[in-house]
Amino acid sequence: MDRSKQTFNQWWDELTPPQRVGIAVLAGLEVVATSIALVDLVNRPRELVRGPKLAWGLACAVQPVGPLAYLTFGRRKADPAI
Repeated sequence: MDRSKQTFNQWWDELTPPQRVGIAVLAGLEVVATSIALVDLVNRPRELVRGPKLAWGLACAVQPVGPLAYLTFGRRKADPAI
């Protein structure tokens, strides 16, 4: 069959069970990472975010790099003296 005309269901049916599990696990991890990043971004004060919050929100749409970049580089630590 010409792969360019293959439907998603046909492609999925050709995968082995371990491949299907791997894809499902990775997709779940992406959803969790994105959810954590967006909830943190919404609740974190602007002063504790490196760069514009809107830019980080848009970056979270770039999977899987955006949420991981925000969680790694986009947050400032709160000053414990406050």
